[in-house]
Amino acid sequence: MKSEILAIACVAVSLRSIVSLYSFSGFDSPPMYGDYEAQRHWQEVTINLEPGQWYTNSSDNDLQYWGLDYPPLTAHHSYLIGRIAESIDPRFIELHKSRGFQSRLHKSFMRLTVLTGDILIYLPAILGVCICIDKSFQSKSLLFSFMLFAAYPGQVLIDNGHFQYNNVSLGLAAAAIAAILHGKQYIAAFAFTLALNYKQMELYHSIPFFTYILGECLAANSLRLFAVKLGITATIVLATFCLLWYPWSGSLHAVAEVLHRLFPLGRTVFEDKVSNFWCSLNIIWKLKQHVLNNHMALVCLAFTLISALPTNITLYRKRCKMGFLLSLFNTAIAFFLFSFQVHEKTILLAALPSLCLLTWWPNEIILFLEMSVFTMLPLLQRDGLLVPSLECVLIYHLICQCFYSETRPSSGQKAFLYISKICLIVIVGASLIIKAPSRYPDLWPLITSVIGCAYLAFFLLWGNFQHLTCKGEAL
Repeated sequence: MKSEILAIACVAVSLRSIVSLYSFSGFDSPPMYGDYEAQRHWQEVTINLEPGQWYTNSSDNDLQYWGLDYPPLTAHHSYLIGRIAESIDPRFIELHKSRGFQSRLHKSFMRLTVLTGDILIYLPAILGVCICIDKSFQSKSLLFSFMLFAAYPGQVLIDNGHFQYNNVSLGLAAAAIAAILHGKQYIAAFAFTLALNYKQMELYHSIPFFTYILGECLAANSLRLFAVKLGITATIVLATFCLLWYPWSGSLHAVAEVLHRLFPLGRTVFEDKVSNFWCSLNIIWKLKQHVLNNHMALVCLAFTLISALPTNITLYRKRCKMGFLLSLFNTAIAFFLFSFQVHEKTILLAALPSLCLLTWWPNEIILFLEMSVFTMLPLLQRDGLLVPSLECVLIYHLICQCFYSETRPSSGQKAFLYISKICLIVIVGASLIIKAPSRYPDLWPLITSVIGCAYLAFFLLWGNFQHLTCKGEAL
């Protein structure tokens, strides 16, 4: 068993290494470059400035140029990588002078830092989830699950292609999921607090975690035991926050500046053409012309909470581990569809719990996973990653078909799945062959976003229905 798991991990690392050979976000695209430069610049800032200045605008830290806008654990991670970069070549993180720095050695170094996150955090965490899901420990089921987790194209293409460290936050969230499935709520609280302090987008998963852990505390058979469980959980969460936020704890103003960077309400409701409700609505009803930005943020909050409420009420009333996974899936989709400042890459937060559900609904979840990559294709195409994207999706589809060839959908499901996949293939093919008219240069990304939004809305309804009818015996 161990040798097979090691072989799958090696294949997963090899796949990521191959994708790493391609282009990345912002390659040779001055003056702002892209996410690759953002990560490098955060290393520059954290190495050369005191922690109290990391989130503050100054002559040495122009927040208009990729200002740090992720929580403190990301900043500490950037500092650690920056120290290693400095030991290799100080030019990598030289203050002011290193903007847009690109070299073969630096690309290799940066790519290796992502692979390190995969090896040390993401792959072990998803293996833990697979072990917990496969309670019978049948090697075939465990190995298949691990392979499908590890080979999911979305995470590979965004982290090892586009360039980000979602593997850290997703890995920590996966570790928290594994802890919940294993009945270790204190470890889950700690791991998820770390995930939330790495990327604030982990709020997509926060309500189910809060609901489930609170329910576990309330299920105590005595008031004393309830107080002990709640007290320990709260202490773990607060202590972790205090430790990570310590450099800014001496001033409320400093904390407010960090929070302002994490939740930039001055930005617009969405960026680029993202597959959520507001981007689709904007086609026929221009949001900027009718709703003030701060009002829009409140509208987004209301819609997000309302759409996430049913699955979390169901989780609270009928707490079970299968329901927890479904609630994570439904809540993440609700946040993606309706929340403020959505990016294409945050679809990964819905993909993680969907992978956990693959064993029970392979046909539907495989479609969701392929559709999730489809929604990111305009972004990946801009980065010069179209070829590896199509190759990774094709390979993943073939792997899924091989593993789940015995799972036969009903005639109605088969027709829906067939039509859906043909639709996605036709749109991708047409976007590559037919050039968008000059009057509508964003035609194809817009079509992609609308189609993606429709599918996400469908899966939100599907997931809520599955949760409502879930009896909880599966886990």
